[in-house]
Amino acid sequence: MKRSSNMMAAVRTKACPIGMQAKRAYSSEMANALVQVSQNMGMGSAAIGLGGAGIGIGLVFAALLQAVARNPSLRGQLFSYAILGFAFVEAIGLFDLMVAMMCKYV
Repeated sequence: MKRSSNMMAAVRTKACPIGMQAKRAYSSEMANALVQVSQNMGMGSAAIGLGGAGIGIGLVFAALLQAVARNPSLRGQLFSYAILGFAFVEAIGLFDLMVAMMCKYV
């Protein structure tokens, strides 16, 4: 009876040397690696929105150039509207960057 329990203990620990426990596949190292991978994937997918902010800024200033070409006398008023649009689009881009950083570091 004693011998069979020793053999079962050896099978359970995968016959490791004395004093060492076998590492399991679901160790904390594996869990930490999965957390790191998920953080990086979340940051990457959240950072995709920064491309949208860049496109939006380009469209704002393209519309400004087109409007000034059509009516040069409204240049000052159109420029102030363009700066306001730029600020709104950039704010959305900064919020997206904040979400990406939160995915990575929180």
